Amino acid sequence: MNKAIPVFSLHVIITLSIPFFVFSLRTGLPRLSDPCNRPPADLRSLQTDQTTVLINGYSERRIPLLHSIAATYAAASSVAAVIILWSNPSTPPQILSDLSQNLSLSSSSTTPITIHRQPSSSLNLRFHPHTSITTRSVLICDDDIEPDTNSINFAFNIWKSNPDRLIGFFVRSHNYDLTHKSWIYTMETQKYSIMLTKFMILNFHYLHQYTCNKEYSKLRLIVDEKNNCEDILMNFVIAEQVKKGPMLVGAKKVRDWGDARNEGEGMKEREVGLSSRKGEHRKRRGECIGEFHRLLEKMPLKYSYGKVMEAIGEQGLCEKGGKLVYCDKQIFR
Repeated sequence: MNKAIPVFSLHVIITLSIPFFVFSLRTGLPRLSDPCNRPPADLRSLQTDQTTVLINGYSERRIPLLHSIAATYAAASSVAAVIILWSNPSTPPQILSDLSQNLSLSSSSTTPITIHRQPSSSLNLRFHPHTSITTRSVLICDDDIEPDTNSINFAFNIWKSNPDRLIGFFVRSHNYDLTHKSWIYTMETQKYSIMLTKFMILNFHYLHQYTCNKEYSKLRLIVDEKNNCEDILMNFVIAEQVKKGPMLVGAKKVRDWGDARNEGEGMKEREVGLSSRKGEHRKRRGECIGEFHRLLEKMPLKYSYGKVMEAIGEQGLCEKGGKLVYCDKQIFR
């Protein structure tokens, strides 16, 4: 007697059977389990000697660059896993399947690279506390930032010494415009208070705080409304908890493909980012700071000063070869 085969759902799950690379493909958009309905992860059970990289991807035009960046992170000794958070709901599944296969064929690292398709393009999902994360720290980054592996490892080592702080390579600042009586988003030369999601390392615990703390529910709505400012809100969350500003780390080599000062291909990459639209970008982010302050009825952001450097050179100047140079510099005649 033949048994009927039950059909459990209309979606298909395909897993590529290639070592070290896993890709799940669904015909519909996936649903994320609600992390707020379960206890936060026990930090004592999470790995501390490596970090998990979360790369936010959106533009199909950037896929070749994303391929290179994911492979670079996977090659860093401090990285346990790389998760690509794909945030464009309209991308055909086959494109992501091809990306996963290309990554598996080209990478020489044993570090797993996973593509996770987000259920929406909400920037708040960049900080979703996925149950698949097994490390105490997470490295949040954009799909147009390509650091060298030494800089990645150095930044992670600084985080290990400061696990409550927000660590990264790119900073901005908040300030108050007395003339217009409003908060502004700016760049200072002597101080900073905002770490950007271009590259930031933080404690996994803060993902749960950002996502589940009801104090920030209206602020998360503003992030969705403006399609911007998720990094500013995370800085609010962490500064409120630790009463300290972020820590800027010096990097040896970090290529910013999305910077407006790029020429040629760099300009093309800049134009397709999820929240990097032209126009009043800085103004909108100043408005976010003002709205966050109004809703919280406080300003938790704290200023930090200085930069943590990997190499320390001589500060004193000596006369060598008729010139004033640092005393430890060799002069060849």
